[in-house]
Amino acid sequence: MNTNTTFNPGALCSRKLLRIVAGQEQLPNLDEQGLRSAIAELAERRTYLIELERLGKLNARH
Repeated sequence: MNTNTTFNPGALCSRKLLRIVAGQEQLPNLDEQGLRSAIAELAERRTYLIELERLGKLNARH
């Protein structure tokens, strides 16, 4: 059985990532770095940029 619980935002759909970033869905082992990774993945996909901006999750480099 694989017990590796490393968060891989690239393996999740954009909608699930947005729910995690918005705080609507909790992951037990998600730390601040994982949250930043989820935000970066969403920004790279450019799917929910307006929502990320509205939530105040984007910084100047995106």
